[in-house]
Amino acid sequence: MSFEIPDDCQYLESHEWARRDGDTVRVGVSDFAQDELGDVVFVELPAEGAAVEQEGDFGVIESIKAVSDLYAPVSGTVTGVNDALVDEPELVNDDPYGEGWMIDVELADESELDGLLSADDYQAQIE
Repeated sequence: MSFEIPDDCQYLESHEWARRDGDTVRVGVSDFAQDELGDVVFVELPAEGAAVEQEGDFGVIESIKAVSDLYAPVSGTVTGVNDALVDEPELVNDDPYGEGWMIDVELADESELDGLLSADDYQAQIE
């Protein structure tokens, strides 16, 4: 099975993606992760203004199969939260890199991006 792995994202080994836009990084879970989870039924996300630490948990994703922690690919301050996921958690399954995004983080240390996996490295990890 082939999974979507956009080149404009970087990845954590725990299957979260980060897409940088200036000083902000948008975060979600990969296509592979949503497929492994199955139907997502609940997503718990932090409030705007919350601090997140790289590789620290920032929320919870619950599917029909499992409950999993979500890990931040970068440290910083949450500047945006995808509130649509409260009523439509299935967006994570339908469009993990688009409408199913989770949080925006104001980047505290851009060097943290250097430690993330490239699309090719992530592809190799999940094969």
